[in-house]
Amino acid sequence: RREEAETRNQAEQLAYQTEKVLKDNADKVPAEVAADVSAAVEELKGALKGDNFTAVKTAMETLSEKSQQIGQAIYNAEAAQQAASEAGGPTDSGADGSGSGSGSAADSDEDVVDAEIVDDEEAK
Repeated sequence: RREEAETRNQAEQLAYQTEKVLKDNADKVPAEVAADVSAAVEELKGALKGDNFTAVKTAMETLSEKSQQIGQAIYNAEAAQQAASEAGGPTDSGADGSGSGSGSAADSDEDVVDAEIVDDEEAK
């Protein structure tokens, strides 16, 4: 019974978060992906109205898989935007733009030293 309640809560959160991401990134997500994901959200909401626990789990898994398409679409849109800005701008700003998008590339562009500060006075 507890597992069912937790799964229902997770399903409701997933539906809400997915709708929010779709709304916030409507300009970056292609219409067919948005329609596909929206259909999966509605399917999950319909399953939540019923008492079939298996249907809720199945709809939740389906939405989880479909929502990954949103992330891929957003990533592709940002990559295309960065490529366009790199082609039109100076090389330095293009390198900074690509570094901020991926995180690990930002570290490789800078002279970062991983160090630990040790206070010798406290050790005595």
